[in-house]
Amino acid sequence: MLKPVKVVLFDFDGTLSGRDTNMEFSRFCFRHSIRPWVFLPWMGVCAIVRLFNPGGIWWRQNIRRFISADLVRRFAKDFIKQHKRERFGWAADKVADERARGNMVVLLTASPDYLIPKLVGDMKFDAVICSQMDSARPWKYKTFCWGKNKVVLMDAWAREHKFIPHVVRAYSDSKSDLPMMEIADQQIWINPKTGLPR
Repeated sequence: MLKPVKVVLFDFDGTLSGRDTNMEFSRFCFRHSIRPWVFLPWMGVCAIVRLFNPGGIWWRQNIRRFISADLVRRFAKDFIKQHKRERFGWAADKVADERARGNMVVLLTASPDYLIPKLVGDMKFDAVICSQMDSARPWKYKTFCWGKNKVVLMDAWAREHKFIPHVVRAYSDSKSDLPMMEIADQQIWINPKTGLPR
């Protein structure tokens, strides 16, 4: 019989970090390569599709179609070093505090697997669940960790590790995380501009 385990869930962008990882990596690529500029007309098409389907996955993938395996290889390491400075000062301490209380700490984020694990590697999460990307086409999702998919992926991870998650707290800044927040005993909403609870 599976045993319940106390779990605390954290979102990343806007919750533990002041800037959106996907947007910031795109900007980094624009500053260091001509390739993204060639894709600007295509990004315009994706922006129009977004107006009609804001929750869709097609435009989310294709608006970053300029991201190649070569760009990831060349820029990810320097970007991660720079983006670590965007984490809120309380973030690492809060994760450590939740662990000290005997809770498992799990990061659930839509940000990509070629950035997030190394970006938060020093924070000692029990699990980092993020969007899994196609390594040959790193703009294309294999698994999209967003909205209700965060709960689905967290439950799958818990089953794999043979326990039932009892979510005692969840931290997020965004309404897109309502499915994750609603399963928590306590919801802590973060102001993405200040890093403080609302």
